[in-house]
This record gives sequence, structure tokens and C-alpha cells, in this order.
Amino acid sequence: MASFGLQYTNNTNTVVIDSEFARLMVITSGRYAPTQEQGLGSVTTFAQPVTSQEPPLVFVRPDTINGIAGLCRMRLLGAAGNWTGFYVRAYDVNAAGLNGRYFVSAFSAQPVAQYGMRLWDGSGNLLFDSGTPNATFTRAFQNWNYVKYDTSEQGLTRIYYSVPFNFPENEYLLLNTFGMHMTSGSGIPRNLYCWWDFPNNTLYAITIAATNPIAFFLPAVFAKLAA
Repeated sequence: MASFGLQYTNNTNTVVIDSEFARLMVITSGRYAPTQEQGLGSVTTFAQPVTSQEPPLVFVRPDTINGIAGLCRMRLLGAAGNWTGFYVRAYDVNAAGLNGRYFVSAFSAQPVAQYGMRLWDGSGNLLFDSGTPNATFTRAFQNWNYVKYDTSEQGLTRIYYSVPFNFPENEYLLLNTFGMHMTSGSGIPRNLYCWWDFPNNTLYAITIAATNPIAFFLPAVFAKLAA
């Protein structure tokens, strides 16, 4: 809470804008779609680069289908101060997921509005711009249920975890965490995948590795665009 400067609260007395603290600001948003690898890969270029030094947060919401939307291998494109887009891949040829909506955000604003209001903190960092709306974290799941394991065609151990989820249209999954490799019981890291099982209202996380521990605590984080 600011001791000086500007503070704005809404009609429920929640602080919306403050002179000292950045919020999760939406830099740009749009849709992603298959672009390569015979429909298995998707490269999305942001309408404008994200200029933060830290990697921005990419949230996605696959289009609702009568099946499974599987996503994996997310990576950001560009570099610090000039993040230009992101790549994501479908889980396999049997899983959809490469059609949907996204927004990219950072804990800072960018000067994009042609008119309106801007707010800086005491160090000159831009905290608010009329052209960058904010997003709100809604929930996170870390209490995954172990479901089963099987063996992939390459002889790797594949473990499935699940959590019940109702897939509301206005909630987006933080995709960055599902682009990471996880530690395993050998020198080969665990690859990480997620499934949106729409017919069964279930979110899955899947790990694959040569030596694959059962323990799994990675949170699935969701957010929504501010109204």
C-alpha cells in the first residue's frame, strides 16, 4: 500500500492501482493455432514484443472440444527485453489443443496507450498504462492424484496425475511451468505434459523419464483477464 503517490480502490475496497506495487499486466492477447510440424507445432508471434527483463508469463485456454487437448514443450521466443512470441506443441497426433486463446503478461506495464493514464513507481518503472489491462490469479492445483503408469514406445516410464476441473471459459493455464524439465532419478530429466480432458472434467499432468519418481508437486496455476 502506497505511503505517498496514487492509490485506486474499487467499490469492494480492493486496491486496483497503487504507486508502489506492480500488478500482473496483460501486454497482449490473441489466438494460437498450428503453424508447423504437420499441425503438431505452433509458433505465435506477439502483436508487440514484451520488454521485461524477466521472461513473461504466457497463459492459454485451448478451445473446448469433445476430447483431449494436450500441450507440451512450451518455450518463449526472443530474449530479455525483447520477448517476441512462444512455441508450443501438441502432445501427440491423437491429442488436439493447438487451437485456442492466450494472453501474455508481466509484472510491469508497457507504454502502448495513445491516450489515458500512466503511473510510475519511485524508481521510474512503469506500473500502469491505460492500454495494458491486468489479469488476476484465480486458483492453483498442487494436490495431484496419482493415476497410473505405463511405458512409452521408447521404453520410458510415463506417469499420469490428475485433478478434477470444470474448465471455465474465462480461466487460462500458466503454460510456462509445463515447458520445464523436472529432475528425475537419472541424468535424463523428466519431460512434462498436460492434458485437458474436457468430456471427463479432468486436468492431467504427465511425466516421462527413464527413471521417473512418483512424487509430483508442480502447481497448475490459473488466471483470468480482468473484467
